[in-house]
Amino acid sequence: MKVVEGAIKYPVTTAVGVLLVVLFGLLALFRLPVQMAPVVEEPQLTVTTVWPGASPLEIEREIVDEQEEQLQSLEGLVRMKSTSQRNMGVIELTFQTGTDIDAALLQVNNRLQQVPEYPADAERPVLAVAGAENQAAAWFVLTPTAENPFSGDLSTLQDLIEDTVVAAFERVPGVAASDAYGGRQHEMHVVVDPARLAARRVTLDQLVAALERENRDFSGGDFVEGKRRYVVRTVGSYESEQAIEDVVVAVQDGVPIYVRDVANVELGLRKWESRGFYLGTPTLAIRVVSRSGANVLDVMKELKLTAARLDQEVLAPLGLDLLQVYDETEYIEGAIGLVKQSLLLGAVLAIAILMLFLRSPSSTLVVAVAIPISIVGTFLLMLWLGRSLNVVSLAGMAFAVGMVVDNSIVVLENIYRHRQLGKGRVRAAYEGAREVWGAVLASTLTTIAVFVPVLFVREEAGQLFRDIALAIACAVGLSLVVAMTVIPSLSAKILETARSRGGTRGFHDLWGMTALAARAGRGITGLVYGICGSTASRLAVVAGLTALAVGGSILLAPETEYLPSGNRNFILGVMNAPPGYSVDEMVRLQQPFVDALEPLWAAPPDARDELPGGGLRDMFFFTFGNTIFVGASAGDPDRVGEVLERMNGVLSQLAGVEGFIGQVGIFQRDLGPGRGIDVDVVGPDLERLVAITRELRDRLARAIPGSRPRTEPELNLSNPELRVYPDRRRAAELGLSNRQLGIVVSALVDGIKASDYRYQGREIDLVVIAEPGHAHRTHLLEQMPIATPNGQQVTLGDVARLVPESGPTEIRHVDRHRAFQISLTPPESMPLSTAMGIIEREVLGPLRADGTLAGLYRARLSGNADKLTQTGRALGFNLVLAVVITYLLMAALFESFLYPLVILFSVPLAGLGGILGLAVLNLTTGRQALDVLTMLGFIILVGTVVNNAILIVHQTLNHLREGERDRRLAIREAVRNRIRPIFMSVATSVGGMLPLVLFPGPGSELYRGLGSVVVGGLVVSTIFTLFLVPALLSLVLDARAALRRRLRALAPPREPAVAE
Repeated sequence: MKVVEGAIKYPVTTAVGVLLVVLFGLLALFRLPVQMAPVVEEPQLTVTTVWPGASPLEIEREIVDEQEEQLQSLEGLVRMKSTSQRNMGVIELTFQTGTDIDAALLQVNNRLQQVPEYPADAERPVLAVAGAENQAAAWFVLTPTAENPFSGDLSTLQDLIEDTVVAAFERVPGVAASDAYGGRQHEMHVVVDPARLAARRVTLDQLVAALERENRDFSGGDFVEGKRRYVVRTVGSYESEQAIEDVVVAVQDGVPIYVRDVANVELGLRKWESRGFYLGTPTLAIRVVSRSGANVLDVMKELKLTAARLDQEVLAPLGLDLLQVYDETEYIEGAIGLVKQSLLLGAVLAIAILMLFLRSPSSTLVVAVAIPISIVGTFLLMLWLGRSLNVVSLAGMAFAVGMVVDNSIVVLENIYRHRQLGKGRVRAAYEGAREVWGAVLASTLTTIAVFVPVLFVREEAGQLFRDIALAIACAVGLSLVVAMTVIPSLSAKILETARSRGGTRGFHDLWGMTALAARAGRGITGLVYGICGSTASRLAVVAGLTALAVGGSILLAPETEYLPSGNRNFILGVMNAPPGYSVDEMVRLQQPFVDALEPLWAAPPDARDELPGGGLRDMFFFTFGNTIFVGASAGDPDRVGEVLERMNGVLSQLAGVEGFIGQVGIFQRDLGPGRGIDVDVVGPDLERLVAITRELRDRLARAIPGSRPRTEPELNLSNPELRVYPDRRRAAELGLSNRQLGIVVSALVDGIKASDYRYQGREIDLVVIAEPGHAHRTHLLEQMPIATPNGQQVTLGDVARLVPESGPTEIRHVDRHRAFQISLTPPESMPLSTAMGIIEREVLGPLRADGTLAGLYRARLSGNADKLTQTGRALGFNLVLAVVITYLLMAALFESFLYPLVILFSVPLAGLGGILGLAVLNLTTGRQALDVLTMLGFIILVGTVVNNAILIVHQTLNHLREGERDRRLAIREAVRNRIRPIFMSVATSVGGMLPLVLFPGPGSELYRGLGSVVVGGLVVSTIFTLFLVPALLSLVLDARAALRRRLRALAPPREPAVAE
C-alpha cells in the first residue's frame, strides 16, 4: 500500500494536504449560496395574450384554441394547460426535466409565428419563463408614518412606487422581479359627452383616430445656415391637457370641431384591478422575488438597506413608511441554525462516544480528526459541483458526522490491535491499515454507490435528494482518504496503548463497565459459535430472522405522503367570490376577517401570549379580479395552527365563497394547498362537464370529510354579461361597421386607449371614456346617442340588441381539452396515499362503472398525487438498482458472487428497523409521515448496514487465508475481532444523527423522518446481523466445502507420471 506507506513516511506532507483541504473548504463555505432548499428545476414557459374587452369564450375560440393547435406537438412537452379569462389568455407549457429552456423558448416562438391570425385589437403574445422564480422572498407594505402621516389616497401612488421602490428593488443583485399591487396607475382621460358628440355628428371612431393621428413628432432632417446646423422637427406630441383639447376632430361646413367641444380632458386613474389592505387599512404592497440560485441572505440584507434608504430619501418626506411584513430568511436562518446546532452537537456526541470506547485522548484525537476534515472538505466539493448551502445539504452533512468516523474506527482499531501484539508504532500503523484497506474500500464504495441512482431521479423529489446524496457521498468519500492517510500517519506518531492500573477502577475501565462489555462480547461470540455448530440452528436463525424482517416490514409499512409541508409562520388563503361580485362587494368580504382577527393584533403586547397564536403579527387582504387573497403571521411561530383554525372558521361562514386557507409549504410552488390533491376533469361540452364536476366534488366531500373540495374555475356559469348583438342590416344602412360599433361600446363602458401621454417623465395611456353614469346602467346604455359616419344621430338600441345573459368567468384546458380542477386537502391525520386510494375506490371507480366518466369525459389525479405516484415508482426502481449496484461492487471487491449474497441478507433487517424507528418517532414526538424524503433513508441503509456484514465476512476470509482451517473458529474469531469496531461505528453514527431526530424546530420536518429510519435501521440491523451473517456464512462455507469434496470425489484419478 504505497498510499499508506507514503502517509507514514512523509507526515509533514500529509499535514500540509490536510491544511490545504481545510483552508479551501472554509473559503468555499463563504462562497456557497445560502437558500432554504435546493433549486428544483421544472422547465415551464407561459404564453400570455391580451385582448382587451374580450370574454372568456372569445379568448378561447379566437386565441387559445389557435395557439394550442400549433403548440401541442412541441418536442419534450409534458403538459399543456391554458386559462381563458376576461381580456386575457394564458397557456402554461411544462417540459421534461433537463430541457434547454432557451431552446424551448425559440421553439415556442417559432410555433406561435405559425398562428394564422389574431383579432385586430389583440396584442402580440408574450413569452416568459415560469416555475422556479414565482415565490416571494419578501413583502413590503406602504403605511402612513406616526408623525405627519400621509393624508391622501394611497392608491394614487402606484406610479410613484413603481418608479422608485420597485425600480430600486429590481436593481438589487439577486432580485429576479418586483411588483406593486393595490394601487391605480394614472391615465389621461378624454371624457366624452355622447350627446354633444352626436349633436355635432362626430363619431367616436373619428375622435379616437384624431387623437392618435395628431400625437406624433416627425423628423424633418437638418440644414446648415452660416456656422450653425439646425435640426428640423415637427412637434405634435401632447405636452399639456390644453394641447389635447385643441385637437381638431373634424371640420363641418368650414367650422372646426375641437376635442373641447365634445369632451373634457382631465387626469384620472385606471379602474381598480386590485385592492389591498393591511391590518384592515388600505395599502399598497410590494412583492420581491429572488433569482434562482442567489444567496437569499445576501439579497435580503441588501433589500433591507435599500428599503431604509428609500424610507429616508423618498417616502418619509411624504409621510409614508415602507414596512416589511414577510421575510423568507427568518425561516431559513432558523432552519439552518437548527441544522448547524444539530451538526455540532452530533459531532460532540460522536467524539464523546469514541472517548468512552477508546478511553485514550490520543486515540480519540486520531479518529476525531476525520470529522472536521471530511465535513469542511465537503464544502469545497459542493461548491465545485455547483450546489448551495441549504437545509437539505446541511442535513446530509449532519447525517455524515457519525458516518465519517466509521472508516477511521476500523483502521485505528486494527492498528491498535497490532500495537497490543507488541509491534512498534510505525509497523503497527502500516500493517494495521494495510490489513483492512479492502474492507474499508468495500464499505465506502457501497455507501457511495447507493446514491448513484438517486442522482438520476428527475422528479421534483429526486432533485431534492440530490443535495443530501452528494453531501453524504462527498463526506464519506473524503473519510476514506483520511482513514488511509491521516489515521496511519497520526497513529505512527502519537498512538498509545492502554495500560493496566492494577485492579483500580476509574475512567480507564469505565469503573468496571469494560469488564461487563467484555463479558457481553464473549457471550455474543460464544452464542455465534454455538449457532454455527448445528445445521438446524443455523437454518432456524437465517429463516427466522429473514421471515421476521420481510413479514414485519410488509405488515408494519405505513402509508405515504409526498413532501413535508414544514411549519412556516405564513398563512395564505385563496378564495373565489360569487360570480358577478363587484370590487366593492369583494372588499366587504374583508370585514368578517377583521372582526375575528383584530383582537389578536390590537391587544397590548404583554397580553398577547394568552391569545390564539400568541397574537397576530401581520394580516393582509387583497383582491385580484374575482379572486381574494388573505394571509397572516402569528405572534408565536410555534402556534400558527391556532390562528389558522380561527381563519378557517371565518371562511366557513362566508356564503357562496369557495376556497382554502392553510400554511404555505416549504416546497410549495403555486397558490394551492401545500399537501393537496388535484383531480382534473376533462370533456368537450361545458354544461355536461359542469354537472359531472359538481357530482364529483360532492362525492369527494362525502368520501373525505373535512377536505373542503374547491373547483377551479367556478362551476357557476351565471357570471352576468350584457351582450350587444348588432343589427347588421340597420348598421350597414347607417354606415356603421361592426368594428366601429365595438369601439363605441368599449368607449362608453370601459374606455378605449387612443394614444399615449407623457406625465411626470413616464408614458401613461390616453383614454377616451364616457362620462360616469352614462353607460353604467343597463337601460341607459341602450338609450345612448351615437353619431353615424353619414351624419345621422341614433341610439345604440337602434343599431343593436342588448341582451342580459350569463357565461363562464374562466375556461380552462388540460392538453387541449376543456377541464375543471377539483382541489382538496385531506385531514392531517390522513396520509396522502390513503386519500388517493379512497378517491380511486369510492369516487372515481363508481363513476367510471356507471358510465358517468366514459368516452371523452375523464378524470385523473394530478398535482401532488401524481407526483407521489411517479416518485414512488422511481424510488422503488432505484432501491432495487442500489441493491444490484452494491452486490456487483462487493462481488468485484471479494472476487466472488457468493459472499455478497451473504452480506445482502442484512438489508431486510435494516428495512424493518427503519419502519420501527419511524414508529417510535411518531409515538414520542408527534406525527411524522413516511414522505418521499423519509423514503431516502431506506436507500441510505442499503449502503450503510452492509458495512458491518462486510467486516465480519472480510475478517473471516482473512483468518482462513492465514491458515485457520476450522471455519467455525474463523467465524468466531472474526466476530470477536470486529464486534468492538462494529459497535463503535454504529454508536458514533447514531450519536451523530440523534440531534437531528430529537430536536424539533424550523425545517426539522425535512430530515427527522429520514434520520429516524436510518437510526432504527442501523440499531436493529447491527443487533441481528451479528447472528444472521455468521450463521449464513457458516452454511455457505460448509456447502462450498462439501461441493468441492463432491467434485473432487467425482474427478477421475490422476495417472502416475511414467519415468523415461
